[in-house]
Amino acid sequence: MSHLSTQAFKAAKMAVLTVSDTRNEETDTSGGYLAQALQQAGHLLADKKIVIDDLYKIRAIVSNWIADPEIEAVLITGGTGFTSRDTTPEAVAVLFDKEVEGFGELFRHVSYQEIGSSTIQSRAVAGFANKTVIFCMPGSTGACKTAWSKIIVEQLNSQHKPCNFMPHIGL
Repeated sequence: MSHLSTQAFKAAKMAVLTVSDTRNEETDTSGGYLAQALQQAGHLLADKKIVIDDLYKIRAIVSNWIADPEIEAVLITGGTGFTSRDTTPEAVAVLFDKEVEGFGELFRHVSYQEIGSSTIQSRAVAGFANKTVIFCMPGSTGACKTAWSKIIVEQLNSQHKPCNFMPHIGL
């Protein structure tokens, strides 16, 4: 059974944010993976940034992307754990018009198959704000590969059926 319709693929313009106190462009494997993966899927990379684990700096960047009509999806890696510096969910969730509860639930379910009960330490979240979909996932490249390949790539494919997120973003 095919989960693809015959309608034309629509590319989305996306931004990637890496939240980390230690990574730079050379060591940002998770953000690099997401930037490469979205382009390989046919989407456009509109922006890519790295920011330290600071609630207000994260929120400022994401707020600017939400306000930008050219950016339709935001992929955030890092800051979803339990250390005192991990504030991505707190920084971003208050910006949501609607939360996508199923993303975190499904991510942890799929991740459990790969890493077992350690997945419970992930506070992956997603939501919509101003017709922009935002996905927050852990900072490991493996977690980003899991989230992208098992969930996000299909939901950002206008041909995926029976439904996908594309009608709900700024396209």
